[in-house]
Amino acid sequence: MNDAQTSAFWQRFRANRLPYTLTILATLSLGILIGTIISYGVKGQDKKGSDATPLSVPSPQQLSNQFSQIAKQLEPSVVNINTESTIKNPHSRRRGGGGGGDDESPFDDFFDRFFGGAPDGGGPGAGSIRERSLGSGVLVDSKGYIITNRHVVEKADRIRVRLQDEPPGVLHDAKVIGTDQETDLAVIKIDVDKALPSAKLGNSESMQVGDWVLAIGSPFGQVGSVTAGIVSAKGRNIVPNRQFQSFIQTDAAINPGNSGGPLVNMLGEVIGINTAILTDTNAYAGVGFALPSNTVVSVYNQLIGPEHRVSRGSIGIEFNAQENPAIARVYGVNTGVTISNVVAGSPADQAGLKVGDTVISIDGKPVKNGDELVADIASRKPSSKVQLGFVRNGKKEDTTVIIADRAKLFAARLGEEEESGEAATPKESKLGISVRAVTNDIADRLDIPVGKGVIVQDVKAGSFAEDVGLTRGDVILEVNKQPVNSEEDFSRVQASLKSGQDVVFLVRQRGPGRQDGTIFFAGTLP
Repeated sequence: MNDAQTSAFWQRFRANRLPYTLTILATLSLGILIGTIISYGVKGQDKKGSDATPLSVPSPQQLSNQFSQIAKQLEPSVVNINTESTIKNPHSRRRGGGGGGDDESPFDDFFDRFFGGAPDGGGPGAGSIRERSLGSGVLVDSKGYIITNRHVVEKADRIRVRLQDEPPGVLHDAKVIGTDQETDLAVIKIDVDKALPSAKLGNSESMQVGDWVLAIGSPFGQVGSVTAGIVSAKGRNIVPNRQFQSFIQTDAAINPGNSGGPLVNMLGEVIGINTAILTDTNAYAGVGFALPSNTVVSVYNQLIGPEHRVSRGSIGIEFNAQENPAIARVYGVNTGVTISNVVAGSPADQAGLKVGDTVISIDGKPVKNGDELVADIASRKPSSKVQLGFVRNGKKEDTTVIIADRAKLFAARLGEEEESGEAATPKESKLGISVRAVTNDIADRLDIPVGKGVIVQDVKAGSFAEDVGLTRGDVILEVNKQPVNSEEDFSRVQASLKSGQDVVFLVRQRGPGRQDGTIFFAGTLP
């Protein structure tokens, strides 16, 4: 727009000022009216939806806290178990050295899938490797007695226990009091200077399918984990030829590391020891098994006894684990246990029992099935006598049988000779080393007086001595400022040391890669 056009516009505007002003005001009024109508419509919609009920958060007191109360009550008595062992290379063991097949038993493989440990080293060609594994256990005595699974601690060179109320680095060395292969149970003990929280065992017979239970333990090393589920079934026999393993089945999540931990009822009582799972992935698949507390109590009471072993009676017969009506019909009986094998030289053999005989009574009490027969005979002491009633070719007869020790009678089958729990305890020093006196030759080479110090002959892998740095060939001159000039001195000083105590070694180093001179090695005894 040029100057002439601009001047003409303002002349027309001044001449028509009133009509222009009225037009602008009318436009503004129309906009305001439209906005008001829209606003009214929106407000009308809000009022129309105002009949909705506001949400509220319920008071915490209204929520069930039974699980948390039970967990808080039981967790202090549940422990984490660390084991170290030297095992054969699994590649050579499972392939027989030539790839010709797997020589492991199905029972070993079953528990391998439940309780696995990661090797520290060693390849396919190695002869042996160090293995560290984690499991769980439950304190049942304030003096430090712990129930766990046998497969958690068997063949372990070192067993250490972590308590829930102590820092992660504090571990207590444990000794094996006794183990029972038949039930896969073990009792271990730690020595501490205080009374420990212990769990109460309940009656597993009172549990019904559908009852709530909690599983507490250290799955995958996660200490103090709690899972909830129900009793899915009772009386599960999951491993062939294991007559004393009748399990409680549960869907409470159980994973590797839970083994040996408690299964707990809603009264806070231990009604089972978590032992196994069925899975194809080595992890929880919804089916777990716990050994009933009634069995646990019976085994525990024998393992803490003078012999540290479980004694069970046996007469030396075998029979089908599962009842089959066809067997009863063929042998002409309606109840009882038909014998499928008599062990040569066994009490049954000596008493004249034969294959095909059907045992129908014990001391006049009727026997309905194999479970009843085994339970009765196993509870009797070896060398005691029992009167058996049986049917042979349709005729009832009686015979007197002298009960034998099952462990001796079936030693070959169980894969172990008779041994006490003490014999199974790892024999190693508290510090994990063996020593011998310093010879004149060593004294000359190390420039120390003859008769001073002891030389380290062997260091146990994973022991306290290895942890602080001692190696084979080092010469220990003092322990906690006390001179050590003989094996007797070392044994005396070692015996006085306690868990949690600081230990300082004055050592003259010797051997390849060791620096010359006398230095300290120190640490806190687990």
